[in-house]
Amino acid sequence: MSFLEVLYFLVPTAIFYAAPLILTAIGGVFSERSGVVNIGLEGLMVIGAFVGIVFNLTYVDTFGSWTPWIALLVAGLAAGIFSILHAVAAISFRADQTVSGVAINLLGLAVALFSVKMLYDKGQTDMIKVRFPRFNIPYLEDIPLIGPMLFKDVYGTSILAIAVAILAWVIIYKTPFGLRLRAVGEHPTAADTMGINVTKMRYIAVIISGVLGGIGGAIYSQTISGDFGHGTINGQGFMALAAMIFGKWHPLGALGAAIFFGFAQSLSIAGNSIPYIQDIPAVYLHILPYVLTIFAVAGFIGKAHAPKAVGQPYIKGKR
Repeated sequence: MSFLEVLYFLVPTAIFYAAPLILTAIGGVFSERSGVVNIGLEGLMVIGAFVGIVFNLTYVDTFGSWTPWIALLVAGLAAGIFSILHAVAAISFRADQTVSGVAINLLGLAVALFSVKMLYDKGQTDMIKVRFPRFNIPYLEDIPLIGPMLFKDVYGTSILAIAVAILAWVIIYKTPFGLRLRAVGEHPTAADTMGINVTKMRYIAVIISGVLGGIGGAIYSQTISGDFGHGTINGQGFMALAAMIFGKWHPLGALGAAIFFGFAQSLSIAGNSIPYIQDIPAVYLHILPYVLTIFAVAGFIGKAHAPKAVGQPYIKGKR
């Protein structure tokens, strides 16, 4: 396998594996930019993955090839509603946000597995029959070098993830809503003084993180696993959290970090056919994404500074 052939395989595969991480990490950016820590990204992905698969299996005969796309919307809605639990606990009840996020992770997995058992009378669902198709982008696929790498045989979910990251950057940094969002995350008291409803902004941000996390989970289950069980998500939410931190709470930074983690996951799949890498024991390639996650969260790669008010409950009138 030549170097170009390796790139033509690894780059699309890295973006393919990164798509769920990108969306979930962007959701985390919205939440934490508003000042609410969201450790519960894993649980939100679990709910999205579960709902996406169940919807796909149930309505595939009704919606046909559109089923996976509609399943994304339903999964995002379900996870958005589920994220309200975290919002109520962290914002209204001023509970410890880390503990609340952990509870979301535990509750999400428990609810999903219990529902699978009740619906299918076994520990996992059946395999879905309809997945996201691949397609070529006309004209762009003919560009030398980068055409076959980025625009040929691509997944729609990869394009969706990159588009959402760019849109999130525009919203957070170029719109009045984004300015208010960053204000309540940096200095909620000053934002409140200027007439911004801190509680409302934080609720909206947490729900957005739930919607994007659910869509990310549904993408993962409908593109990579093909079914739902106890090990479907298996730490992807924590990788997304690491991508958010590694990307310094910036949408485009999270995009790059997620692609980096996606590249690490693609190596575990294609490593046995790449020169030199094929000599590395497979177990090391499989644990590589998780090791990188630990390093990123621990600040091994670079120091990241969270929004100043993140994790701090806001009490109106308190200076």
